[in-house]
Amino acid sequence: MVLNDKEAAIVMLLRKNPFLTQQDMADQLNMSRPALANLISGLTKRGIITGRAYVLSEDNEVVCIGGANVDRKFHLKDATQLGTSNPSTMSVAVGGVARNIADNLGRLDHSVRLLTVAGNDADWQLIEQESSDYMDVKAVGLLPGQTTGSYSAVLSPDGELVVAMANMDVYEALSVDYIESNDRLIANAALAVMDLNCPKETVEFVKSRAVLHGTGLVIVPVSSPKMTRMPDNLEGVTWFICNQDEAETYTGHSIHNDADWESAVHKLFEAGAENVVVTAGSKGVMAGKRGGEVKRYTAMNDVSVEDVTGAGDAFVSGVLHGYLEGMDTAEAIRCGLINAAKTLESSYTVRPELSKEQLTIELEEF
Repeated sequence: MVLNDKEAAIVMLLRKNPFLTQQDMADQLNMSRPALANLISGLTKRGIITGRAYVLSEDNEVVCIGGANVDRKFHLKDATQLGTSNPSTMSVAVGGVARNIADNLGRLDHSVRLLTVAGNDADWQLIEQESSDYMDVKAVGLLPGQTTGSYSAVLSPDGELVVAMANMDVYEALSVDYIESNDRLIANAALAVMDLNCPKETVEFVKSRAVLHGTGLVIVPVSSPKMTRMPDNLEGVTWFICNQDEAETYTGHSIHNDADWESAVHKLFEAGAENVVVTAGSKGVMAGKRGGEVKRYTAMNDVSVEDVTGAGDAFVSGVLHGYLEGMDTAEAIRCGLINAAKTLESSYTVRPELSKEQLTIELEEF
């Protein structure tokens, strides 16, 4: 954001000492305290100053809005027997589309903030413990009496899903009021990334605020059923990244071949998106920029799949990393494909070895 000389002087003082009183600042800047207060009020409304003690918001921050869950997987030792106890092992991991993307981007050296809601419970404490090294979680809304989002899956001995239970009611509290109370963060962000765990009215509101503030907006659907939460159009959406099933649901057209696939991308351009990516697993992705070439990119070969969990979020994160680093579309897509492939080979939802340097090395090898 452009600052005038007096505003820039205030910001400089606060970077040195955010606990200065208004009178201290007024004295140092040789102006009246009421005049200073008006300038500070303007900086706060524009999102340059946030929180208590005149805390300055991060430059080029990525704000991730949506789900943060605890995922539990029960791995059956024998064939499923209904109506009785089944011996199993269990694994626990933190997840959620927005949280996973934030984790990836934090490891890639981006300044990231998570906006979500959760219960003030043990599951949130686990998420906070696993996440806070890579993202700012101070603005997360903790709701007494609510339960943090969770996903529990029962898997057969060969890894097939038997049944899954999703407790996501807390996200109904991811409301317009909550987003509005954090609007200054969206105003000052380089990019806002939103998944469709948010209610539709919240999705529409975030889009409207991003357009108003000139903030880049990324929409990442969670599943085909949640496509009902999509905004009425994609005007103002910088990146729309979805899978084939979600693209079919949104456009109303089936994808049987490459021509259908490319047509889906163009229909999403017509809806207003600036950049579109439609993924299709091992078949790769179809992607392009509005007004430019739409191209198919093949997935990486010879990938030894350890766990598919988190690969889609890793792809999105790699693409956005490339975009934030100023890469062209093709190079950003390659970042996404590499990060997804390496995540498929990992037993972790977000691979612990991920870093900007590591991804650069992998990109050069690719």
